[in-house]
Amino acid sequence: MSEKAFVMIKPDGVRRGLIGKIVNRFEEKGLTLAWAEMMNVSRETAETHYGHLRDKPFFGELVDYITSGPVFAMIVEGRGAVKNARSLIGPTDPAAAPPGTIRGDYGLDVEENVIHGSDSPDNATREIALFFNRM
Repeated sequence: MSEKAFVMIKPDGVRRGLIGKIVNRFEEKGLTLAWAEMMNVSRETAETHYGHLRDKPFFGELVDYITSGPVFAMIVEGRGAVKNARSLIGPTDPAAAPPGTIRGDYGLDVEENVIHGSDSPDNATREIALFFNRM
């Protein structure tokens, strides 16, 4: 059964010219790029996206970072899209991410970790609706 996942190459990944390399990893895994768009994230969208972290001391920094430059937002589709995307992405902290994962290979630190991916099918649906006004 096909599933959709939301994936976003963050401003540091876009600035460093990693879009093609990262998209290629999803395609090689067998996921289809169903939709993609280069966009600037508004503060309102960023605050909604990170709303579950609103009470954390780093909330403002997260919002500032994700709005600091363009992102490449994608919908990837395929069997187990969320689980497979998360496997490709790796742990949040690039220092703990194994080589071969996107964060392990390209992430610099936990603040600028190149990429975001939905952590559940429900969050994928919510994030796709938030960023693309779709679904």
